[in-house]
Order: sequence, then structure tokens, then C-alpha cells
Amino acid sequence: MLRKLLKLIGLVLLVTFVAVTLAFTSRQYHNVTCRGIEVNFREDETIQLDKADIIRMVKSADKELIGKPLNEINSDSIEKVVEKHRAIYKAEVYKVVTKDSTSYKGVLAVRVRHREPVVRVMTPDVSYFLDKKGVRFPVSINYSADVLVATGNFSEEFAKNELLPFVLFVKDHEFWSAQIEQIYVEKNGDVYLTPLVGDHLIELGSFENFEEKLRNMKSFYSQVLAKNNWNKYKKVSVKYKDQVIAKKR
Repeated sequence: MLRKLLKLIGLVLLVTFVAVTLAFTSRQYHNVTCRGIEVNFREDETIQLDKADIIRMVKSADKELIGKPLNEINSDSIEKVVEKHRAIYKAEVYKVVTKDSTSYKGVLAVRVRHREPVVRVMTPDVSYFLDKKGVRFPVSINYSADVLVATGNFSEEFAKNELLPFVLFVKDHEFWSAQIEQIYVEKNGDVYLTPLVGDHLIELGSFENFEEKLRNMKSFYSQVLAKNNWNKYKKVSVKYKDQVIAKKR
């Protein structure tokens, strides 16, 4: 009986200690102010905005951010401002409290996920990136991306509906991802591909049935060009159904 009573008293004292500690800590946290902003993102992301630029976006959302109590900072509104930049896919803002030897310090942590470009579009009028969902975002001197380049005369609608499915197919196939270096689209919609290996052009025609056309082209590579004939042809056309027409130099 005495042992049970001692256990009960110990439990009550523990609960009281925890409650007092939490109340004390809560009062201290309530007065913690934001002393800095830390920006984080994955180092392997293709597009990376300068962290100083992201910090400027955060401060533009709340010009009195530094020195403001953490509990008065609206994280949601800051996230919305940062996500307005079209190169940013997602932003998450956290309030972090750290303790040094004498006091507590508040830090606003901003985790950013950039958009992943799959193609760079360059027409006479405009240049931009597209991600895999067809979202357009601007080219900038502050970041670069080693992706397929598509040039020529075509609309943004064409880029999203016709070009993008082809680019995603190429990206997901190791051989073509390594072989196709550039895409050129003529005004009539005919497509030419510049390969990385071989001094020839590939005439694709339209993007219609492009998977079948690329299969035919790959067969031509394995049967003809692989026999030391990479520079023998000027143009190889797979424009017409079930045909591969090679034009010699």
C-alpha cells in the first residue's frame, strides 16, 4: 500500500514539474523574436535561385519581419509570396527557436522546392522553360539548366500539347536522352532532330506517331550506322509511315 502511495505521489510531482516547465517555456517562447532567415533547398536541384533573392522575397511579404515576435509572423502569407516566383514549385515556412547560453533566438526557416525544367523553348519572340506539367517559367541569368533545347516558329500551345509529350518520352528513354541534342520546328510543323553522335539530321515530320518513328530510326542506327557509317549520310527521314529514307552526302 505504501509503495503504491509513493508511486502516486511521484507521478503527481512529475506531472506538476512538466506543467510548470512547459508554462515557463511557453512564456519565454512567447517573447522570442525573429532574428534571422535561413533558406534551404536540395543541392541537386537543376534550378537554384540565389538564397539572397529568396530572403528578399520573404522580407517583401513582411517588411517588419526581423525583430517581430515569432507568434505574430504569418507563415502562410509568406509562403504565398515566395510561391509567386514561377521558378519555385513549393515553399514551406517554419518558426524555429534555438537556445544559446543566455537566451532564446527565433529563426524563420524557409524550405524551397524549385521547378524541374525538361525543355528550353527558344522562338524568335520568346525564350522560357517548361516543366513536366507544362508550367512555363522564365529563363534567367541567375540560373541555368542542361536540358533539351527546342527552337523554331511555334506557339506556347504547340509547345505544351505537341512538343512536351515528345520531350518527356525522350527524357524517359536512356538512348534517346543521350542522343538527341536539339529539336527544331519549322513553320509547317515539320520537326528536325539534331543528334549528339553522327553528322546528320533526323527528319521526324510531325510529332504524330513519334514513338514508332523513333523505333524505326533506332533500327536504322543498329543496322546501318553502327557499321562505321555515322558520317556517311546527310539526312535520315522517318517522316513517312514504315519508311526510313537516308540521303547520302
